[in-house]
Amino acid sequence: MTARTYRLTQIHQRIDERLRLELRKRTPDWLEISRLKKMKLRAKDALHRMAKRARPA
Repeated sequence: MTARTYRLTQIHQRIDERLRLELRKRTPDWLEISRLKKMKLRAKDALHRMAKRARPA
């Protein structure tokens, strides 16, 4: 695992934790939830792009 992969994995996990915390609130901030979901997806997409480049086609 490269340093960048590790960093992106950590970012993805932290965003996921923030998302779960927000969803547990009595009155969740739906704009924040939407923003966090987009951030999480960007991190996941970056990880997938890196994995795809690492594998020969």
